[in-house]
Amino acid sequence: MSIELDKIFAASPATTRGQPTQLSADPKGEQIAFASGKSIFIRSISNPALSKQYTSHTTTTTVAKFAPSGYYIASGDISGKIRVWDAVEAVNTKGEYPIISGRITDVAWDGDSQRVIAVGDGRERFGHCITADSGNSVGEVSGHSKVINAVAIRQQRPLRAATVSDDGSMCFLHGAPFKFNSKATGLHKGFVQGTEFSPDGAWLVTVGADKRIQLYDGKTGEPVKVIGEGVHTGSILGVSWNKDSKRFVTASADKTARVWDVESGENVATWRVGEEGSANPQDQQVGVVWTRGKDETIVSLSLSGDLNYFVPGEGSSKTVIEGHNKSVTALSVTSNSNGTKVTTGSFDGKVVTWDVGTGVGHAPTGEAHSNQVVQFASAGGKVYSVGWDDTLRIVDESTNTFSSSPIKLSSQPKGISVSPDGQIAVALNSSIAIYSNGKLLSELDVNYTPTAIAISVPFVAVGADNNTVQIYELSSSGQLSPTEKLSNSTAPISALSFSPDGKHLAAGNSSGKIVVYKTGGSWEVATDRWSSHTARVLSIAWNKAGTHAVSGGLDTNVHVWSLAKPGSRVKAANAHKDGVYGVAFVEGDSKAVSTGGDAAVKIWNVKNLQ
Repeated sequence: MSIELDKIFAASPATTRGQPTQLSADPKGEQIAFASGKSIFIRSISNPALSKQYTSHTTTTTVAKFAPSGYYIASGDISGKIRVWDAVEAVNTKGEYPIISGRITDVAWDGDSQRVIAVGDGRERFGHCITADSGNSVGEVSGHSKVINAVAIRQQRPLRAATVSDDGSMCFLHGAPFKFNSKATGLHKGFVQGTEFSPDGAWLVTVGADKRIQLYDGKTGEPVKVIGEGVHTGSILGVSWNKDSKRFVTASADKTARVWDVESGENVATWRVGEEGSANPQDQQVGVVWTRGKDETIVSLSLSGDLNYFVPGEGSSKTVIEGHNKSVTALSVTSNSNGTKVTTGSFDGKVVTWDVGTGVGHAPTGEAHSNQVVQFASAGGKVYSVGWDDTLRIVDESTNTFSSSPIKLSSQPKGISVSPDGQIAVALNSSIAIYSNGKLLSELDVNYTPTAIAISVPFVAVGADNNTVQIYELSSSGQLSPTEKLSNSTAPISALSFSPDGKHLAAGNSSGKIVVYKTGGSWEVATDRWSSHTARVLSIAWNKAGTHAVSGGLDTNVHVWSLAKPGSRVKAANAHKDGVYGVAFVEGDSKAVSTGGDAAVKIWNVKNLQ
């Protein structure tokens, strides 16, 4: 057996309300880079399924910027360090350099791809200039009294740089080595959120929370003119130039992205995200990049994490790329004549349905969970989900729509499972509930705390915090009768899964061990040798034949197990930073899917099952 990564459906960029989020495009305009969780993702613009993930940061990442050469990326994190690494493979790190004692907010490269300026929220200083290959100092960043939100470097000689800050000013630096030259104050009335030099070096633009767009001479830093007064009605959080230096785009909390002509100062194109008049703050635009390749595309970022692709000259959105930017805590797979779909749910309640072939995800319409999605179960063209908002919700697979009326649960759910004929078993704080056709058939109080649940008619298996698996028999009327207690575990049960034929039950526990039982009769142990996880088992799923299972754990690893050869297992190490929360087989037995704490969805090739 073997397992290898096939493709990544990248997480969405992490966002914070009221703060700019930096996006970067490579020189060819084919890929964008952004920070999400503890990772940096590089995603193809034309094919979202083509993504790479850089995982060497040890703390939450904040920014990633391509070098002008396109071969390297500099990325920063909340610890104040930046890492310079190979953008082609997204593996090899050139160097790690401490810059400040706080969060890095932005990074800029010089035109030779040799020098980097990183800025942010430090104590002793707010930024520094270094060489990309060695980290040697090539100047200093000074002149600000508060956090620096953005930095830009002029790509032509003489070298110039600009920094903008919460102190309302723009500092202009001469280099190299870079040093303070002048300071523009009193122009912006509030936080200055973004700045960028035009590609030809003639212009510098700054934007801010005061909705002001200020243009400067790119060589001297002298203020030239203000454009667009009174047009944006919300803070401007991002700005990016097109390749001919005649136009630039701004992204604003008023939910619009606007293109401006430099010479005339006119707003020549506008895209609005979300419905007109909607009060939904998730449609606020918090970052933007104008790609400068053969086919120009404007990529604007919503507060929700959605990436909006706009085509200059066209008045509507080209496409919207949806995804998660919080830990993905639940996963389900469904297949029909239209192909295979993967449904994922995250810590913030967001649900996304993915097309396995294209890597494009879309959130179901209707009212989603308002808190963490605990688990999914699917049957009969419907996906059932329970969440920490204490509701059971149903997604119609054919229309990708939530049913209008969620089912209120009596307490917080611990898990959900559904039989092929639509009987739903839900584990709650201190009870087990059985539903059918949206109606409660029974609710059995128990004297333990359920931790996991699985159904294979007529059996319902419930994991318990007292290290046991409780087996119940389900009657045709939906009543539960206790029949067996399995006490082989030495730790609380954390995941349960029946094989598709119902002949085996896999039970994983919080110490990383999985025990497989033969169902019915004596419930004897089929194997207890699936014990390679080093932390809590979070998810188990069987292949269609019931001969192999895939598991994911808090130890970040994915394992594929053989029932016939328990010692023959394969591992995908470090599959997801901060844990693997969901696993399943897709497309027969040839592929597996996993999700986890890094908010990504990954497809794995599984070969030679034996």
